[in-house]
Amino acid sequence: MCDAEKNVGADSTTTKTIPVGEAVGMVLAHDVTEIRKDEFKGRAFKKGHIIRAEDIDHFRKLGKEHLFVLSLGSDEIHEDDAALALASAIMGAGVRIEGEPREGKINIIAERDGLLKVNRDALLEFNMLGDVMCATRHGNTVVKKGRVVAGTRAIPLVVKRGLIEEAISIGERARSSGTPLVEVKELKKPKTGIVITGNEVYFGKIRDAFASVITKKIEEFGGDVVGIYYAPDDAVFIEQRLRELVNAGAELLIATGGMSVDPDDVTRFAIRNLGAADMTYGSAVLPGAMVLVAYLNKEHDAEGMEQESSAMIPILGIPACGMYHKITVFDLLLPRVLAGDKIGRRELAELGHGGLCLNCKTCRYPVCPFGK
Repeated sequence: MCDAEKNVGADSTTTKTIPVGEAVGMVLAHDVTEIRKDEFKGRAFKKGHIIRAEDIDHFRKLGKEHLFVLSLGSDEIHEDDAALALASAIMGAGVRIEGEPREGKINIIAERDGLLKVNRDALLEFNMLGDVMCATRHGNTVVKKGRVVAGTRAIPLVVKRGLIEEAISIGERARSSGTPLVEVKELKKPKTGIVITGNEVYFGKIRDAFASVITKKIEEFGGDVVGIYYAPDDAVFIEQRLRELVNAGAELLIATGGMSVDPDDVTRFAIRNLGAADMTYGSAVLPGAMVLVAYLNKEHDAEGMEQESSAMIPILGIPACGMYHKITVFDLLLPRVLAGDKIGRRELAELGHGGLCLNCKTCRYPVCPFGK
């Protein structure tokens, strides 16, 4: 082998010096600097640039008649091509690639407002391969359109094609299973019915603070409140108000108060008597341990008449902490419910990791560890 050509590592990649006119399609192995007196000094072409026909005159104007280039083997792929392939494989709905890859890295951004979902098992499998990586924001984060949600790259300049194919396979398997590695789910804008329970509020002994708090949080997601009822600690009365809200078109029911274990706390029983299924009481979150999540089948209305839709109406039972704390378990569950997540015992238990609110004097949620 002559001095102008040598192997790079133990694979089939070679570097060599060739005439600039013969370099089209090859990979530049070094930065090329351009200097224009009193105007510019900097990089004209970066290492890893794939040389195009239109680049040849520019190289010659810079005095380059020969270039030091990489020649890829048939089993290898350049970092930028790898990045595009990786990003395409790991994306689900609601996200898109931002711009072109740079030095083997490319960003994935939200294509719509919504809830970021990350398949953590697939992400770990992907990152265990080596020579490729993907970093994401925390899953179950509410994101805005245009914001970066993930970044992926090929780590070396040249990557084995077989490894890229394996990484692509991980992304495609995750997507075909219905849980892509990265996606942004659209949030439903629900018609919400609210029942605020408690003798103290119903009989005017204390002033209600729940209605404004819950209404504000629903409206922040573009939802409407179809009705707000007040109820004493009477399971039958609460159940009747909930039924009325369902018949008024409520697609989400929220009951506040009465979620403790005291004899007068009967909201849970009212929700059960309503016919709710999959009822789960208690979460690994502070504040919010006494939350309740249930689902009501819309197949039958309050009079027992069949409805056209058999969709499930989520029901959230919010304990008193929702009135006293700015951020609670309600803030963690609401966007997930609006994204269509089914919340059960496992989902509520998983919230324990990161589910401790520090009650900071200046609340910066969601830019904090709570719920992450």
